[in-house]
Amino acid sequence: MPLQDDMHLISVDDHLIEHARVWLDRMPEKYQDVCPRVIESGDEGMYSEFGTYVPPHSQAWLYEGNIHAQMGLNAVAGKPPEALGLDPVRYEDMIPGCYDPVERVKDMDLDGVQASLCFPQFPKFAGTLFLKSEDMELAGLCTQAWNDFLIDEWCATAPERFIPLAILPFWDVEASVKEIQRVAAKGARAISFPENMVTLDLPSFHTDHWDPLFSAAAEADMPLCLHFGTSGKVPSTAPEAPMAVFISLMSCNSMYAVADLVFSPVFHRHPNLKIAFSEGGVGWIPYLLERMDATWEKHRFYQNVNQEVRPSELFRKHIWGCFIVDQHGLSSRDSIGIDRMLWECDYPHSDSHWPNSRKVAAEQFLDVPDDEVRQIVEGNARELFHFPR
Repeated sequence: MPLQDDMHLISVDDHLIEHARVWLDRMPEKYQDVCPRVIESGDEGMYSEFGTYVPPHSQAWLYEGNIHAQMGLNAVAGKPPEALGLDPVRYEDMIPGCYDPVERVKDMDLDGVQASLCFPQFPKFAGTLFLKSEDMELAGLCTQAWNDFLIDEWCATAPERFIPLAILPFWDVEASVKEIQRVAAKGARAISFPENMVTLDLPSFHTDHWDPLFSAAAEADMPLCLHFGTSGKVPSTAPEAPMAVFISLMSCNSMYAVADLVFSPVFHRHPNLKIAFSEGGVGWIPYLLERMDATWEKHRFYQNVNQEVRPSELFRKHIWGCFIVDQHGLSSRDSIGIDRMLWECDYPHSDSHWPNSRKVAAEQFLDVPDDEVRQIVEGNARELFHFPR
């Protein structure tokens, strides 16, 4: 049957494109020339610091004198498959809902989506672009500025429609703790956090380095959202392989991170910490839980892993899986745990079904009982992110 009219779809993974003055409007005078701002490529185009060519008459971000070519990564909502690509090169190449919260609400209404949690674009999904800054004081201020934009401008446009998410200056644990406390007081409900720190040349989850940050997040009762790709790496097989390979395998990143966390001390040290794996899918969860439990049963005695709690128990207490379309996952929902599943739209990226998300969801949930549908598409998200009707 179709989704009941009173069922709210809550997307726990959408994205926004920052408008050109997000940082200029919020940074001190001394940083106006080096903070993120939008520039024009002119008649001849230009090359980014990474060697990427920016076509003529394009827009690009400039930060600390370096050009970043991706203006609107995969912001292609509304285009047919044959017209999809990675990167609109100007704001006018995107539909306005990508960067305007008033227009976003209209697009959500058209799509049948009630509420949305939005990740950054220019700073990357967990703010990892700022990790490589030359001036780390500037990096911290840029992080705060994005959070203030998201909470005070984007979400304030329609507080009942947007779930406030924050990024952290995670390269500085003490500063991250202060930022968690600051944004919590401003109403933030979640934190975007990298899925793997080792690939970012930082200490792993198996150390005690992150303990103060995890404690602060748990105390504020703000889940960490570990979005695919925030580690800076994607699953790859060969240099010649098409992008279709890593797009098909991108849930592997979430699998790696789940296994890494449940065999680490993190959840034993932080019994109230909550983690959602954004854009990771859910169909793989039953197999991984089975495999991790079997590994734990046979191999825990000679390794530095907890001897008392099974990995599947930790998963079902601390972790949520997020999916757009995952028929196999829905068929396995009892093995995953209906209370562990969250729905997402991924607007404005190419995996999104905008403006037909509600129609596609209704088809996907056709054989699922109404009470379970309601829990997956709305109830779990409202409870996890403290976002009541």
